[in-house]
Amino acid sequence: MLGSSNNYTTEVPATFILVGIPGLQSSHLWLAVSLSIMYTTALLGNTLIVTIIWMDSTLQEPMYYFLCVLAAMDMVMASSVVPKMVSIFSSGDNSISFNACFTQMYFVHAATAVESGLLLAMAFDRYVAICKPLHYKRILTPRVMLEMTVTITIRAIISMTPLSWMVSHLPFCGSNVVLHSYCEHIAVAKLACADPRPSSLYSLIVSSIIVGSDVVFIAASYILILQAVFDLSKNAQLKALSTCGSHVGVMALYYLPGMASVYVAWLREDIVPLSTQVLLADLYLIIPSTLNPIIYGLRTKQIRNQTRSLLIHCLFNHSNLGS
Repeated sequence: MLGSSNNYTTEVPATFILVGIPGLQSSHLWLAVSLSIMYTTALLGNTLIVTIIWMDSTLQEPMYYFLCVLAAMDMVMASSVVPKMVSIFSSGDNSISFNACFTQMYFVHAATAVESGLLLAMAFDRYVAICKPLHYKRILTPRVMLEMTVTITIRAIISMTPLSWMVSHLPFCGSNVVLHSYCEHIAVAKLACADPRPSSLYSLIVSSIIVGSDVVFIAASYILILQAVFDLSKNAQLKALSTCGSHVGVMALYYLPGMASVYVAWLREDIVPLSTQVLLADLYLIIPSTLNPIIYGLRTKQIRNQTRSLLIHCLFNHSNLGS
């Protein structure tokens, strides 16, 4: 693929132009407002989750450790694309430098791979906690949790670095207008003078392997959990299912729109309009980051109680200062 670039007289474009959502320009202002609200909610909610887990010694368990890392990755994911989207939709500032474009592309794909691994780690944590409770602290030691996090990060780097490298080394000799609201790799690769299919195929295969294997192991964990839960008392069953229910909800938010976005991008525009493809890709990056802290805050009793206590404490101090 790279050898073919010698057949072109190319110059690396200084900037790309992001058009936002093609065909929905009249709705850009409303989209800017909606994205701003969701982004603010995502930042506040995930910061609150990280702060509560960091400050509360009773939440220093593996489940909350992985939740804390997930919240941090949610903020990285949203922050890598949403501010630029809002700028495009609100003020029309749609230019992005070549290096910034591929940096954004890399962070989006790497964060996606890390989050998938974290969801698997959280499913494994629930499996050990429910199916092997007596060995929980012996299996999931701080060292093991750190090793799992490092392994997940290395997997993301190894799998996603080649994709960004392949796309960034394509020869660009024509238009620099990206029909997307962020530097989505297929939309950028389509601008190349060479065949973009190798990089697109690599992305499809790697995404399918990572997500497919993670989903298989997650499903196996929850099948074993359900089998074990039926042998517990009714109260224990409700507690276990409540905790697992929040995890399953987050996983559905993450995997369903994510894989739909990946496969829809391969369909022709007469099957799925381009505006629908771009909107789906945009929402996939922000909706899970926005709803994750809300789901965990509402369904996890410890976090809900600590959030209430923290808010009451802040309001009480504020009222004392005001008086």
